[in-house]
Amino acid sequence: MRRRLLAVAAALAAALTGVLVLAQPASAATLAEVTGFGNNPSNLRMYVYVPNTVQARPAILVAVHYCTGSGPAFYSGTEFASLADRYGFIVVYPSATRSGSCFDVSSPQALKHNGGSDPVGIMSMVTYAEQHYNGDPNRVYVTGASSGGMMTNVLLGDYPDVFKAGAAFMGVPFGCFATTDGSSWNSQCSSGQRIYTPQQWGDMVRAAYPGYTGARPRMQVWHGTTDTTLAYPNFGEEIKQWTNVLGVSQTPVLTDTPQSGWTRTRYGNASTQAPVEAISISGVGHSLPLSGQAAMAIAFFGLNGSGPTQSSTPPVSTSPSASTSPSNPGNPGGGGCTATVSVNQWQGGFVTTVRVTAGSAAINAWSVSLALPAGVSVTNSWNVSRSGNTWSNVSYNGHVNAGQYTEFGFQGTGTAGSLTPSCSAS
Repeated sequence: MRRRLLAVAAALAAALTGVLVLAQPASAATLAEVTGFGNNPSNLRMYVYVPNTVQARPAILVAVHYCTGSGPAFYSGTEFASLADRYGFIVVYPSATRSGSCFDVSSPQALKHNGGSDPVGIMSMVTYAEQHYNGDPNRVYVTGASSGGMMTNVLLGDYPDVFKAGAAFMGVPFGCFATTDGSSWNSQCSSGQRIYTPQQWGDMVRAAYPGYTGARPRMQVWHGTTDTTLAYPNFGEEIKQWTNVLGVSQTPVLTDTPQSGWTRTRYGNASTQAPVEAISISGVGHSLPLSGQAAMAIAFFGLNGSGPTQSSTPPVSTSPSASTSPSNPGNPGGGGCTATVSVNQWQGGFVTTVRVTAGSAAINAWSVSLALPAGVSVTNSWNVSRSGNTWSNVSYNGHVNAGQYTEFGFQGTGTAGSLTPSCSAS
């Protein structure tokens, strides 16, 4: 069984390397290893990425790798570092050192608040980042893929007082992988055969930190329908668990298709930062996150807000990032809105986020005029309807209260360059 885990994990590593080669961060800032970061019972290694320009009180994102991976591999194979360049947050990349490089999501120690094992070491990394990089303890988030997706579920269950939200790519519910025989693999869970009621799943989370009555972190889950390593039924079980934990209905408030083959559901409310958001990817196996999906996780966390301000903490490097273009203000529209656009550019492709902000009065519909350079091709978009150079609201995001904003995005090939939007609203 151990050999099987390593085989599928190796396949995942190869798939991630192939899919995400264009997403490598191009920043002059560098990934740095930190030693002596605190209590570390399972001998994890800590890597941290601090952009050249960070917010004065930066958010902290913990990004957890897959089996056979490492912190540096997850850094170079995903878009989280380039998004940190753009938005000014810090990324912590834990690195497992045990055989197979999987994280402990199964032992009794790992499934308990301050119980021991990997979660305790990761918490030490968070504390270190807060103390040494002026990290904001009120904005700590976690994401991960496969073993890292499972650890995302575990950390939200163990430390609801620390993490504000998580995004789990192809993970399983908290407690699903639990074992008591020393094994780190649970075949019943991996095959999607651990089916419980929402209450039972929720009780597993609540039992991790008995007596805790504070706010619970929001959760975003992703899964491919043809995943044979951590079977697709785990996706539905995660939804059952976290809707129960957060006290919201299992009936989606919103169902839409951000791009072809994707089905997104939101629970509790229809906002970008709903209590629970779930994205099912048709025909995709164990190979997430794909290009552009990290940006949606960052939007779910709420980290794609106003641009970073220079930190009082010395940056790792002093060279400006080459992967990010600055936000460009849009012209105020006669209907009472403004638009700003930010572009995350890499070689051959880009992801763009457009923010529409209402003026002194609420608006009920908006449109943004935004022309793209010659040679640019849009491959997918979300939260928007497009007709040529006009980008308009969809049914659920037309109304924006005075002074508030909504966002849409799109991904494309080519070089976006500097984009100048204009906004009109009614």
